[in-house]
Amino acid sequence: MSISLKRLIVGRPLSSDRLGEQMLPKRIALPVFASDPLSSVAYATQEILLVLTLGGLAYLYLAPWAAAAVVVLLAVVVVSYRQVVRAYPSGGGSYAVASRNLGPGAGLVVASALMVDYVMTVAVSVAAGVDNIISAVPALGPYRVAVNLGFVALLTAMNLRGVRESGRLFAVPAYLFIAGVLSMVVIGLLQTAFGRAPVAESAGWQVHAESGEAGLTGLALALLALRAFASGCTALTGVEAISNGVPAFKPPKSRNAATTMAVMGGLSISMFAGITALALIADVRYAEDTCQLVGFPGDCATGSQRTVIAQLAAAVFGGTDTVMFFFIQAATALVLILAANTAFNGFPMLAAILAEHRYLPRQLHTRGDRLAFSNGIIILAVVAGTLIYAFDGSVTRLVQLYILGVFTSFTLSQIGMVRHWNRELESATDPAQRQQFHRSRAINAVGGCLTALVLVVVLATKFTHGAYLVVIAMPVLFAMMRGIRRHYDRVARELQPKPGGIVLPHRTHAVVLVSQLHQPTLRALGYAKVTRPDTLTALTADVSEQEVSALRAEWEERRIPVPLTVMSSPYRDITGPVLEYIARLHREHPHDLIAVYIPEYVVGHWWEHLLHNQSALRLKARLLFQRGVMVTSVPWQLDSSDRAAAREAEAHAGSPGAGSKVG
Repeated sequence: MSISLKRLIVGRPLSSDRLGEQMLPKRIALPVFASDPLSSVAYATQEILLVLTLGGLAYLYLAPWAAAAVVVLLAVVVVSYRQVVRAYPSGGGSYAVASRNLGPGAGLVVASALMVDYVMTVAVSVAAGVDNIISAVPALGPYRVAVNLGFVALLTAMNLRGVRESGRLFAVPAYLFIAGVLSMVVIGLLQTAFGRAPVAESAGWQVHAESGEAGLTGLALALLALRAFASGCTALTGVEAISNGVPAFKPPKSRNAATTMAVMGGLSISMFAGITALALIADVRYAEDTCQLVGFPGDCATGSQRTVIAQLAAAVFGGTDTVMFFFIQAATALVLILAANTAFNGFPMLAAILAEHRYLPRQLHTRGDRLAFSNGIIILAVVAGTLIYAFDGSVTRLVQLYILGVFTSFTLSQIGMVRHWNRELESATDPAQRQQFHRSRAINAVGGCLTALVLVVVLATKFTHGAYLVVIAMPVLFAMMRGIRRHYDRVARELQPKPGGIVLPHRTHAVVLVSQLHQPTLRALGYAKVTRPDTLTALTADVSEQEVSALRAEWEERRIPVPLTVMSSPYRDITGPVLEYIARLHREHPHDLIAVYIPEYVVGHWWEHLLHNQSALRLKARLLFQRGVMVTSVPWQLDSSDRAAAREAEAHAGSPGAGSKVG
């Protein structure tokens, strides 16, 4: 990516001392970290109805009970995570809690679950947002996947510009969505109270029950109800993001984070309960396959049904051509798409913590030009985009992979918090403080029991519908992180300094690789000679007898004061003979240092790299594996590289703080 294009997308770099300016006040932190749970209410009710209508309309009476269970669970989880925020203000959320209280293994299980959850948050949120756009503009239906990927790319670019800057942009749609949904709920309930209850466009439709789903009783009915409840639990996704991002809040960090979490919980519960109540009042019918809907207008094989929230907006505000209908659809689509920002903030921060603990590559702990964890942002975008492409941007298919990871992290986090409070109680002597610790432990114990129960329900009801992929992905991630940690530990042991300080080689043998006698070769010979090695040899391979003869003649004509060694190469290979010579030299002098100097061209255009230095790159790659060998590149800058350097210097001169590091 060129400097100018990078600056256009990412913006000018920020110096490290401006990191404090990127801290978030509560009004910005709410949409940045809580847009996922706030926006998931737009499709959580829809998922409950979708499951219950598998058996026709006979089981919709279970919807209020499933929704009530989701509300209770959401309240318990929010209260429980407020304890996490206060106890672990350094961030890391569930990962930090599980690691410190249950051990590194449990921490990695949580980390793998959270990473899967964050990827699915991006995929599901963007896909759900695009569904609402298509509900308002059906002509975009054939371009669903392309529109999804376009929004993922846009979110990636915005997050690369920095959390505070993107947070301001995301705040407006989030607050418009909250205001729009609450207004719709209040107006719809008032209409009902005054005898003019809203009626959905699908209210008169019937639903064909799927084969084997009609007339359920006993255990089968209970499983259907549990599956509906599990689908509705998508309303809890992203609740833990605030606990992961506490360091991004302005001081006092933990108090501000706890307050933001309480506000998020209150808004999520109010909107979810209101949308569910309105959907039942308006007699919304929603099915996965539109051909199940008796009375569906048009061709059910190619047509798509409007989302639940779109049907409610049309029913409450008087049709699909009203300003408020388009306002609700636009706000819902925007906030769902921007809800992925919860993951774009949570995933890179979690990855940075894991990288700091040596469970992920160290590059994920590096901040980019705008002080964001750029590498984590890019990885998240690529994986989420791949899932959207693989599942054709279908919310119904993608959501089956959702929430299993969520409740895995919920459960282990709450169990870890119970152990945390047990340790605190062992050392606490003040009666008031002990009472507070007992109350906190009870909250987390209840939360742990409920989320463990839901985890079992989710696993049992969604396993065959796609959750098995998550069951596979989590152990793979766990094993990968353990492997990375073992690698870093092994490298650290090998790099540990030996007793006795610096060990000097007995002698130094310098070898300059020569293809032809030109300026780069002469510079490499000069550099090698300046180091005053014990022996100095110029080495070439006999690929062409004519070229070698010409090289010998020019070498003697110029009286180069370095012996030229020619290695036989019957198969016209350069790498093999050079490696053979170096290996023989090392066998003859096992305690000596061998310094290999490789002349290289420095070019200014990407296509010039294809024309130069390919042999040098292959040789370096092989020589780096040879013990006792030091490889030195001797650059020769071509004119094109000078021009490229000048352009880069001009671009850098325009950056804030350029040249400020002098002295």
